[in-house]
Amino acid sequence: MACTNASPGIKFDRAARLLCAVAAFAVAAPVAASDALSVRPMFPYNNVWNVAIDTLPLDVNSNDYVTTIGAGAPAHADFGTVYAGAPNGIPYVVVTGAQPRVGVSFTYASESDPGPYPIPPDAPIEGGPQSSGDRHILIVDRDAGRLYELFAAYPNGEGTWRAGSGAIFDLNGNALRPANWTSADAAGLPILPGLVRYEEVIAGEIPHALRFTAPQTRNTYVWPARHKASNLTGIAYPPMGQRFRLKAGVNISTFGPRMQVILRALKRYGMFLADNGSSWFLSGAPDPRWDDDELSQMSRLRGADFEAVDESSLMVDPNSGVTNASAPSAPAATTAIEFHCPSADRYLMSADPALIAALDNACVPGWLRTGESLSVYAQTAYVSTNSRGLCVSPGRHGDNFNAGSDARGLACDASNRRFPNVWPQVAVAAPSPALPGDVDGSCDVGSIAVFGVVDTRPDLNHRYTTSITARDQMLALGWSASGKGALGVAMCAPAP
Repeated sequence: MACTNASPGIKFDRAARLLCAVAAFAVAAPVAASDALSVRPMFPYNNVWNVAIDTLPLDVNSNDYVTTIGAGAPAHADFGTVYAGAPNGIPYVVVTGAQPRVGVSFTYASESDPGPYPIPPDAPIEGGPQSSGDRHILIVDRDAGRLYELFAAYPNGEGTWRAGSGAIFDLNGNALRPANWTSADAAGLPILPGLVRYEEVIAGEIPHALRFTAPQTRNTYVWPARHKASNLTGIAYPPMGQRFRLKAGVNISTFGPRMQVILRALKRYGMFLADNGSSWFLSGAPDPRWDDDELSQMSRLRGADFEAVDESSLMVDPNSGVTNASAPSAPAATTAIEFHCPSADRYLMSADPALIAALDNACVPGWLRTGESLSVYAQTAYVSTNSRGLCVSPGRHGDNFNAGSDARGLACDASNRRFPNVWPQVAVAAPSPALPGDVDGSCDVGSIAVFGVVDTRPDLNHRYTTSITARDQMLALGWSASGKGALGVAMCAPAP
């Protein structure tokens, strides 16, 4: 294989003379501050945001809606790298439960959640600190599974903030805003679940609906929206919360690979009308890794390429985002291969075929197969509610699998989530494998033990293996068991 452009986001240089531990970090998908969300689409699997609508019927007013928004108007990716000196898009930040909460006062206090809010002093603001625009701040407390969103947010200078409105969402539940309440968005919807995020695109799938704007809306809203933002009464204008999708017949094969991921999501999951703004402006999070030229291909689409969807058949309760969608089938399994870098004594495990091929072909020199492997769940597998997972923890010495959260605070919440295939997943509900017992580290039928060992000399260095022999060899070298029970079972993986 060639060692250049092996897969999106992965580049190699045969001439590079780097320590293999450092080079491994380079070949892995680049890491951003938002990386904790790369394994966490928002809300449960059966939430309206996460349910496909590609087979649902058209809304009876679809043609009128498209016409008033602009049948000939180009679509636009309203995000990218940098615009006007600030990150282009709606940024967000991930914090831990230890982040201090601060007070926020609201212009629309009667429709805002009072908080306090875990706003870091350097929280990214939409448009930058000097912006006079919407100035959204989006914050995820990854430990509590809560999303905090603010509109028109300004610091007061002594640690507190003021904002137009604010909303708090439980990412593990299906609750909507109270009827007729706004949020940080005009439709009363959360913003972050509808953003195009680079880490999902590079993983190959966006498994949820997106968010867009239109210049004129009707003075009403439809489920799951909760708020209107117009005085127009004509039925030709779409209501807030109206869901659209890219027509199935639109040919996307000539678009760039990352654009195709976005367009497939628009066909399968569609997008919610969430705010008044420019026609067919699709929202996303800024990231320096975006290719702005590729994102500009969005303008090749026109309003006539979209259609409005009637998703009323999904609704179970008008005050909840839960749908009648059934749980996905049990996940399929694939294999993760372990590599070792002798010069740095680091271990790396991946199920990504491109990365495996790159290491096998010495695109990054120094990595050798150990002969060990681990059965993991395949791409987009569903993991049940009572579950935990492994994720790639990017560190300065390369990538190691880590269960739960490690000493660096890199946590992975696998509950009700879809994952790219580089993350092994562990679940407790049948027919998925179980977590090890708290006392003896036992695994249920259909799964096998994965032993965890850690070396803290001079820093954290993890290894996970299904081989008791390999585990004992590491312990003889001075490593310590890091799992449950006497044997140190870190997780239970699907049996190969």
